[in-house]
Amino acid sequence: MSLRKSIGVIHPRIAVVLHDLAMAALAWWLAKQLRYSLQPGEIVSYHLLEFPLVLLVQGLIFRWTGLYKSVWRFASLPDLWNILRAVVIGAFAIYPALFLYNRLDGVPRSVLLIYPVMLGVLLGAPRLAYRYWKDSRSELLQNQKVKRVLIVGADRAGEVLSRDLRRDSRYSVVGFVDDKPSLRGASINGHPVLSRLDQLPEVAREAAVDMLLIALPAASTSEMRRVVALCDATGLPYRTVPRLEDVVAGRAQFNQIKEVAIDDLLGRDAVELDWTAIRETLTTRRVLVTGGGGSIGSELCRQIARMGAQSLIVVEQSEYNLYRITQELRADFPELILEGILANCGDQVAMQKVFAQAMPQVVFHAAAYKHVPMLQGQLRTAFRNNVLGTRTVADVARETGVECFVLISTDKAVNPTSVMGACKRVAEIYCQNLDAHADTRFMTVRFGNVLDSAGSVVPLFRRQIRDGGPVTVTHPEVSRYFMTIPEACQLILQAASIGKGGEIYALDMGEPVKIRDLAEQMIRLAGKKPGSEIPIVYTGLRAGEKLFEELFHPLENYRATGHAKIFLAQHREVSWELLQALLNKAAEAVAVYNEDELRRCVSSLLPSFRWSEVAQPDNVVSIRRNEPGDQ
Repeated sequence: MSLRKSIGVIHPRIAVVLHDLAMAALAWWLAKQLRYSLQPGEIVSYHLLEFPLVLLVQGLIFRWTGLYKSVWRFASLPDLWNILRAVVIGAFAIYPALFLYNRLDGVPRSVLLIYPVMLGVLLGAPRLAYRYWKDSRSELLQNQKVKRVLIVGADRAGEVLSRDLRRDSRYSVVGFVDDKPSLRGASINGHPVLSRLDQLPEVAREAAVDMLLIALPAASTSEMRRVVALCDATGLPYRTVPRLEDVVAGRAQFNQIKEVAIDDLLGRDAVELDWTAIRETLTTRRVLVTGGGGSIGSELCRQIARMGAQSLIVVEQSEYNLYRITQELRADFPELILEGILANCGDQVAMQKVFAQAMPQVVFHAAAYKHVPMLQGQLRTAFRNNVLGTRTVADVARETGVECFVLISTDKAVNPTSVMGACKRVAEIYCQNLDAHADTRFMTVRFGNVLDSAGSVVPLFRRQIRDGGPVTVTHPEVSRYFMTIPEACQLILQAASIGKGGEIYALDMGEPVKIRDLAEQMIRLAGKKPGSEIPIVYTGLRAGEKLFEELFHPLENYRATGHAKIFLAQHREVSWELLQALLNKAAEAVAVYNEDELRRCVSSLLPSFRWSEVAQPDNVVSIRRNEPGDQ
């Protein structure tokens, strides 16, 4: 370290030491002057070594109590307590030192009482004054940078948020807005509740607000949409605290400020599930998940691990996805018996080996190709993976005595118009009918689009908005059902706990969302204006796409279950011998790459499926070029 640096580090400490010793000398002098001023007839006297002895003893006490380690810039109550301790102990130490020196000649006992009071004031006042001066300067310098914020929601979350913001010099809370009549005119942490929510734009303008903070973690999706619409009307930036379910699940902290995400507006109100039944199904059980590295499969693995499964086998054909999910699970659940298997579900020998060694009791079959446009011209690949792969895993599960097998399906399997939907529907038919010929309980879970899953429209729109547009939508009126990944996985686990075999379960997914509205909302959340700053381009419906999705076929006669938002489709039987014969013929067509024969097999299984809308392989390139997402 250079001499200049050494001086720079030491000098402030020397200044503090010299200041404190000077204050000790001044306090001693003032104490004696004050004592003798009460009796003017007596003469003040000082011995030769009196001051050096007082300063030596008091300086040693200062060092022993750590007074020089404190920083004046941050002087506070603990520092004042340390000063009080140092001056009191110093007075008690000075008494015997002077007694040994001169038998306290010229030092009345009352001086030893006045001295610590004077010294405490002389040491504490400069420190507090210095801090006040530095804080005042900082406020003046940062005054132009402080954001005036208005908190939306004056409940517990809003109160905690306002308290936390007191310690953040970047924000200054103006007040609250809330719809509760009981809070009208109230004051929370010194900040007034200014108005109702519907007056938000006017209040924000009148109070010269710079930012809005939404503190409504328990708000329903419809309430959140209303609040965000009001925030949009102000033209101001806004942030929010995490949803209550994210806090409970450990995905976020209660008072964390974050940007409003699209799943805050499209995710639906939480479904009340029977967690006791789910735990009974999974706890101490051997569980296998195919496609365990994908969006749905990986979240399934996380929730299964939380439920206390005895062991978890993850089957995945993507090396990277398998590595990622196994590393995460080993870090988060070190006590879990975990095995990652790199294999294709259609590999019968591999599946027989895995099932024979692991002997799983519960199987979740999430492995599938799901990108609608990409699969339109690739019937053989889609059928081989989504149908024959499902049949392979289901057959091996039956042979090895698996207790429960859950097929993860999609709303695109209802009245399918795409190759992907048709293949998933055939897989559903096979599992439904296999249930009658097995001790294993086979069931299907069907749901709509999953927010932020791989290949979904949300990541595509986010990337297009980041690149400055345009955002591509297939049709102005196209709409889809949406749900979050955790919610989809919870439904799957619930189906495993209540299914008797042969059922198709689906979630009441609320109202469908127009993709156009989704695009516009995502543009606004990015702080841009739809149309002017980020254009929206309509590319036209692609082959196999529907304007509207369905969760049940009219002939399935769906009915309610014991759960308010979970429905059950009535089983539709197909001749088992005919089904086996058609699948065997289709497998032969796949083996020799005979797509014409494969189409005939699919048409026999799904007579209503129209091949006229299915793109041929030479159209695959143009489909990928449009790439408006799996809508």
